[in-house]
Amino acid sequence: MKSLPYFCRGEVIRGFGRGSKELGIPTANFPDLVVDTLPADIGTGIYYGWACVDNGDVYKMVMSIGWNPYYKNTKKSMETHVIHTFKEDFYGEILSVVMVGYIRPERSYNSLEALIAAINNDIEEAKAQLEVPEHLKLRDDNFLTSAPSPSSALPPTSASTSQTIMNGH
Repeated sequence: MKSLPYFCRGEVIRGFGRGSKELGIPTANFPDLVVDTLPADIGTGIYYGWACVDNGDVYKMVMSIGWNPYYKNTKKSMETHVIHTFKEDFYGEILSVVMVGYIRPERSYNSLEALIAAINNDIEEAKAQLEVPEHLKLRDDNFLTSAPSPSSALPPTSASTSQTIMNGH
């Protein structure tokens, strides 16, 4: 995928409420504007990379892009699981991510347990892949720690340096 690494950010919105409650794997959801501006070559599936809430610490992440076939969603979403335990929800905060690599296509599962097992495998794969030196260096990209306030995070813009990039690279 020529668009990787892909840098994007947006305000965390409420999703379907399944991540924490049903799966035990909380996710942060991006608004439609962020989902709708993905490059054409970033298809549905599971990705890994780096994430930062506001100007906080940078953590590993795994992200699902698509329609979540197990739940038969009719709306495409970008759901980010930041591999860190937060003390509280961060709805309304700015989430900045760098999508570094692709793990697998999205697929449906016969049971909730099978879906949870697959997500946990994705998390382990993301952790391992992000230790590769070329991926590790993106953890320190200024884009991740230069989040603007929620009111200035949109609309998306493009620029030549990672400090000013939104929804693009």
